[in-house]
Amino acid sequence: MSTKVPENVKGAVDFDPWLTPFADVLSERRFLADKWAYDITHATPDGSYQSLTKFARDSYLSYGLHADLQSKEIRYKEWAPNAKRAFLVGEFNEWDETSHELKHKDEFGNFSITIPPKSNGEFAIPHDSKIKVMFVLPDDSKIYRIPAWITRATQPDETTAKAFGPAYEGRFWNPPNPYRFAHQRPSFNEHTGSLRIYEAHIGISSPEPKIATYKEFTQNVLPRIKKLGYDAIQLMAIMEHAYYASFGYQVTNFFAISSRFGNPEELKELIDTAHGMGILVLLDVVHSHASKNVEDGLNRFDGSDHQYFHSVSSGRGEHPLWDSRLFNYGSFEVQRFLLSNLAFFIDVYQFDGFRFDGVTSMLYLHHGVGESGGFSGDYNEYLSRDRSHVDHEALAYLMVANDLVHELLPESAITIAEDVSGYPTLCLPRSMGGAGFNYRLAMALPDMWIKILKEQKDEDWDMAKIVYTLTNRRHGEKVVAYCESHDQALVGDKTLAFWLMDAAMYTDMTVLKPNTPVIDRGIALHKLIRLITHSLGGEAYLNFEGNEFGHPEWLDFPNKNNGESFHYARRQFNLVDDDLLRYKHLYEFDAALQNCEREHQWLNTPQAYVSLKHEVDKVIVFERNGLLFIFNFHPTQSFTDYRIGVETPGCYRIILNTDRKQYGGFDRIDESSKFFTTNMAWNNRKNFIQVYIPSRVALVCALE
Repeated sequence: MSTKVPENVKGAVDFDPWLTPFADVLSERRFLADKWAYDITHATPDGSYQSLTKFARDSYLSYGLHADLQSKEIRYKEWAPNAKRAFLVGEFNEWDETSHELKHKDEFGNFSITIPPKSNGEFAIPHDSKIKVMFVLPDDSKIYRIPAWITRATQPDETTAKAFGPAYEGRFWNPPNPYRFAHQRPSFNEHTGSLRIYEAHIGISSPEPKIATYKEFTQNVLPRIKKLGYDAIQLMAIMEHAYYASFGYQVTNFFAISSRFGNPEELKELIDTAHGMGILVLLDVVHSHASKNVEDGLNRFDGSDHQYFHSVSSGRGEHPLWDSRLFNYGSFEVQRFLLSNLAFFIDVYQFDGFRFDGVTSMLYLHHGVGESGGFSGDYNEYLSRDRSHVDHEALAYLMVANDLVHELLPESAITIAEDVSGYPTLCLPRSMGGAGFNYRLAMALPDMWIKILKEQKDEDWDMAKIVYTLTNRRHGEKVVAYCESHDQALVGDKTLAFWLMDAAMYTDMTVLKPNTPVIDRGIALHKLIRLITHSLGGEAYLNFEGNEFGHPEWLDFPNKNNGESFHYARRQFNLVDDDLLRYKHLYEFDAALQNCEREHQWLNTPQAYVSLKHEVDKVIVFERNGLLFIFNFHPTQSFTDYRIGVETPGCYRIILNTDRKQYGGFDRIDESSKFFTTNMAWNNRKNFIQVYIPSRVALVCALE
C-alpha cells in the first residue's frame, strides 16, 4: 500500500489520521463518484460542460408528461429499452390503444410523443384525467403501466379497477391555477444553526380515526410545531405508495406525492405556510429500494426485471428482508432518475433537504443483515478491501446526490443519513473526501434508553455508560440525537412513555386524582431523558410527533391483522388540549426545552465537557457552550448544597428547571436563586457552585 496519501482524500486523512492505512480505498471510492459526476456533467451532445443542477432539472423537465402553456401542446417522454412499441392511452382518447403511438425509441431506449391541442385550442388531455402507457413487448404481448415520471397517482375507482385491476392509476396533473409560493425559504447555516426536527406523518396527524390531509396538517398541526419551538419538519410517507401500512417505505411512484392526503397544490401550500413560520421542511426520501408492485410501480416497468434494478438472477435485485427491489446505482439512467427526483422535490415543492432512508442497506452488499451486519467501529469493517463488503456504486450515488443537493441549495442544504453502521467519513464534506452528508442519525441512543428501561432498576442505572453512549460519536461528523423516533412508536415496540408508565397512562393521567408513584416517575424521567439526549447526544435533535407529550398508544396502520382499523393510526392531540390531563405537562416542557435551546443554543456547538458522573449519587454534570447542565437521576435522594464544578467564574441563574409544576414537577426549586462561583478547583474545573438538586430533577444554568 502506498504511504503517500492521495490528494482527493487528503482532507479526510489529515482530519482523522487513523484513516491513513485506508487512504487508497477511500480514494478509489471517491474517484468513482467524481468520475460519475464528470460523466454526467459532460454528457451533452456537443461534449460541453453542464452542471449537475442542469442535468437533473433538464431530466425531470424532459421525461414524463409536460404541458406547454403557450402552445397548449403536451409532450411525453419515457425510457423503456425492452419495449418494441409504446402507446399513450387514457380517458382523453377513450383508452384507444392505437391512436397515440409514441415515436420509435432512440438508441438509448427513449420513446416520445407531442400531442397537439384540440381544435378549440385547449389541451388534448384534461387536467387530472386518467392515463397510462401501453407497451408492446418483443413477443408482441401488451403491458399497461403508470408513466415512471408521473406526478400524480391515485387509488382506482370502480371503473378503472374493473378494466385494469386494483392497481393505482396515473393522472395528468395540469391545474389551471397552480399554487404560487409566497414565502422565501428560511435561512439555515449548517455550521452555526440549530436544527430541532419534528418528524411527522400527514395521515396520522389527527385525533380522529381517519387519514388526515395536507390541509388539516397545515391548519391544525403546523401551529403546534411552531409553538413547540421546532425549526424543521421531517415529512414521512410523502412519495406515493400503494400500501398505506408500509409507512411510505414501499414507494411505487417516485415523482408523485401521496394522494391519500390531498393533491400537489395542497402540499405546496403546507410547505409554503411552514416557510412563512420560519420552519424548514425536509423530505424523508426513499432511494434505498422500491416496491415490488408491477402494475403501478417501477418493477418490470418495460417488461424486463433489470431496467431500474439489478436483475433478480444476479442476487442483488431484491432486498432479503424488505421484499422490495434494489436499484442499480451504476446505471446512468438510474442515476438520472434518482438525481432528478431530488431536484424535482427541491424545485417544485420547495423542500429544504432530505433524510435519506436506508443508507446502511445501501452502503453494504449484505445490507446490514445477519452476522456481517454487526459493526464494532473497527475501520477494517468499512474500509478493508477484502472485508468491507461496501457497495461502491451505492456509495458513489450518495456522494453525487449530496453534490447535487448542496449545489441546488448552496446556502441552506440539509442532508441526513439513516445509518446505523457508523461508516467513517459519511458526514465529512465531499471536498475532503467524505460522502457529503450534513448529519447522520444517532441510532444507538434510542436503543440505549429502551435497554435501560427494559432491563435495569432505577438504582442500577450506569451514569458512565449513559454518558459514553451519548457522547460516542465521530469527531467532526455531526449527528441528530433522539430518544425515540417513529421506529419506537410502531406496534410491536414501545415508546418511552409506555415503557415508563404503561397501563397507568389510561387511568392515572388525570389531575383529578392524586399523583401515583408510577406517573411521578414516568413524567420525571421522560423529561430528563429528553433533556440529556438533547443537550449531550448530538448537534441536532429529532422528535416523532406525539412523543413530546407521551402519546399513550402505539402506531399501527390499518391492515388485515387489525381489521383495517384506524384506531391506532392517529395522534391524539386532544389529550394535550385537555386541562384535566397530565399530558399537557410533558407538552409544555418540550416547548420550554426547544425554545430554551433556540434562545441559548447548545446544539451544533463543540461537545460538552462532562465533569461529573457519580454512580452513587446518580448525578451527571456537564458544560456546553457556556451553559451548565445538572442532572439528578437518583430515584429518592435529593441533595442540598451539592458542589458542582464549573470552569467560568461568575453568577449563574436557572434558565430551565424540570421540576416546575407546569411541567408536572413539584416546584421544589426557587428559580430566583443565583449561584456565585467559589474560586476553588472542583472536579477538574477551576471553580464551583453549590446547588439544591432534588431527586429526578435537572437544571440548566447560564451565566448572568
